[in-house]
Amino acid sequence: MKRYDLIVVGAGPSGLSAAIEAAKKGLKVVVFDENEKPGGQLFKQIHKFFGSKEHRAKVRGFVIGQQLLDEADEAGVKVVLNATVIGLYQDKEVVVKLGGEVVHYKGDAVIIATGAAENMVTFPGWTLPGVIGAGAAQTMMNLHGVLPGKRVLMLGSGNVGLVVSFQLEQCGCEVVALVDAAPRVGGYGVHAAKVARTGVPFYLSHTIVEAEGDECVTGVTIAEVDSSFKFIPGTEKHFDVDTICLAVGLSPMSQLLKMAGCKMEDNPKRGGQVPISDSYGQTSVPGIFVAGDVSGIEEASSAMIEGRMAGNVAAEYLGYIEKDALKEELDTLDKALDGLRQGMFAPSNRGKLIEKTDEGIEVSQSLLKNGYIADEEIERFPGVVRKVGVHPVIECTQNIPCNPCQDACKKGCISIGKNITSLPIVVDGSECINCGMCVANCSGQAIFLVDEDKGDGSAEITLPYEFLPLPEEGTKGFGLGRDGKVVCEAVVTKCRSSKAFDKTHLLTIKVPKEYAMKARFFKVS
Repeated sequence: MKRYDLIVVGAGPSGLSAAIEAAKKGLKVVVFDENEKPGGQLFKQIHKFFGSKEHRAKVRGFVIGQQLLDEADEAGVKVVLNATVIGLYQDKEVVVKLGGEVVHYKGDAVIIATGAAENMVTFPGWTLPGVIGAGAAQTMMNLHGVLPGKRVLMLGSGNVGLVVSFQLEQCGCEVVALVDAAPRVGGYGVHAAKVARTGVPFYLSHTIVEAEGDECVTGVTIAEVDSSFKFIPGTEKHFDVDTICLAVGLSPMSQLLKMAGCKMEDNPKRGGQVPISDSYGQTSVPGIFVAGDVSGIEEASSAMIEGRMAGNVAAEYLGYIEKDALKEELDTLDKALDGLRQGMFAPSNRGKLIEKTDEGIEVSQSLLKNGYIADEEIERFPGVVRKVGVHPVIECTQNIPCNPCQDACKKGCISIGKNITSLPIVVDGSECINCGMCVANCSGQAIFLVDEDKGDGSAEITLPYEFLPLPEEGTKGFGLGRDGKVVCEAVVTKCRSSKAFDKTHLLTIKVPKEYAMKARFFKVS
């Protein structure tokens, strides 16, 4: 039987982070993962992460995945792929299926970081080819370069549904509708807003009646639901689609922990059946730890910090670091994790209707119900200002943990302050130099540079743009409003690309000046 100081199950963000921390402390570490590529969900994540520098903010997920792999390799972590862990028994014996062979390993400590699996919902026709999980669609697009379909309906308005809807549009699919039985958008408003301004309609308080088709999906019918989630007769709506994506939540993959005899609980706030553990991942079985979504569904940024915590705790458990050193490490990590768990989307606020921001500003009801902020609501937020000359307009209207815009502006035009969840403001008296770094660095694509009056009856708006092909200078088209509808004619005056922008292109369009605060997307005519 092969022995390691630490066995980690799962080579996703939390598992790799745990392995790196433990290996740095001197442990002999092996990581098993059933997939053919390490990195878990990170290599499907082409969007930029939220948070701060410490959370790897403004870095795209697949880049973070590669960074973790490089760190693991440098630390001497052994990563074994195509390795399915089929058993976790007493005395931390781990049984792994490697090809046609079953191999037994012994760990002095074990960290389970198996992540979560996509939930499904049932409806007539749900087994037809063409009904897939949003994660599966993301895998097809971003790992294998395969279109999931041409016309897609998305069920679910959490961050996964919103992010994948935008990525479907990026790869050339038409998202005909984004549907959710809940009465309000579940994910970040900035994610919803960037989907809405491309023209995707939101149907809240709606869900699927049936998927249509004989051998595959050819259409779908949705209907409005009442407060008891029962269909309201006469509200049916039909869409011709070839794909239905389901983004209806995740469930922790905690089977190994139950097999090992860990105490478990059904906890809806954490995603389902999870192990009972302390703040740093120690389960009821000494020497078995958990990290990431297997212990409760959160964002990948949180999972990485939880992994680092578990790796350090395992190192102390095995005597590789002293308690004082562990406390110092955990104090730093606690502070970083606490920052991510603040604001409107904190775990403690799940399921709650937040009516005002921390600053006392009424939350946009249009954003919650329609996916976009109404024109008459937008100027009540501190990042949206009117002034002469080029200036940033920051349409970030919810308290989410993110501050790259503050760091990006070297002229000090943007401030969030010490609290990472505060709404960004445009600093009085500051002078924008039109460098575009704030636009490119905003993880939510919620910052625009606006010159409201060019002196000839026109205005110029610089937008974040992540679609191909890039429009050339002189390309004519239309400016779309926050709701995705045409508001005016527009012409491209500049398209800037730079290594520093990290594949977020800056598209500058000229519009009639009365639409300077309304046009937020460009569509080629």
